[in-house]
Amino acid sequence: MLVRVPLTSSGPLVEASFVARPNQLLVEARLGARLVRAHMADRGRLLDLLTPGARLLLAPRDELGRKTAFQVVGVYSHDELVSLDTQLPNQLVASALAAGALPQFARYTRVQREVTVGEHRIDFRLGEGLAACLLEVKSVGKLVNGLACFPDAPTERGRAHLELLAKVARSGQRCAVLFVIQRHSARAFVPDDLIDPEFGRALRHAINCGVELYAYLCPLTPEGLTLGAPVPVFGSLEAAPALPTRP
Repeated sequence: MLVRVPLTSSGPLVEASFVARPNQLLVEARLGARLVRAHMADRGRLLDLLTPGARLLLAPRDELGRKTAFQVVGVYSHDELVSLDTQLPNQLVASALAAGALPQFARYTRVQREVTVGEHRIDFRLGEGLAACLLEVKSVGKLVNGLACFPDAPTERGRAHLELLAKVARSGQRCAVLFVIQRHSARAFVPDDLIDPEFGRALRHAINCGVELYAYLCPLTPEGLTLGAPVPVFGSLEAAPALPTRP
């Protein structure tokens, strides 16, 4: 079953080359002879991806009131297209849930998005009452020696989500985190303890409290983001088996 969400609904994509990132939300790019500005939805550091001259995919945006004419939707890492739209993973998971393409959640017929739990918002609540499952989705774009790594920058929000899910799981309710790896070449997922050791500790605590962790390869093409195969999730780099470095 093919589950895919398009990169854009606003017109044909254009290719440009990365010039600079003045702030988290703005990218400057060379489009032909023009220097253009594009909105960036991914607030990660992306230092391994946004290198001088990197090939970007931009989507045109002409909504009233916008300060930029384009949206950055992807960047090429060698020959691999990597998504830079952090909203796509939730759209993909919503489509996958509706299609019954995630077998571990197939029994739930009711899906609620953006539910408030305590002081936080969780991406999905599946089912109802005590039998419900809280599901949080995280977007992953960083790849190191064949391992998908998260986060790309310290994330207090991500840590807080894990702590909340751990607390809820201890009370007996089902909780899960699904890491959408927006690439095709990762062979496993690990938390990046060098970038954010607190997130790594919170992840391992969540595992011990019964929070379920899943990760899926979700390859990207100009046609869209596609739900691919699951890959193993490890609580730390030390727990992951040795993987040969790709040439």
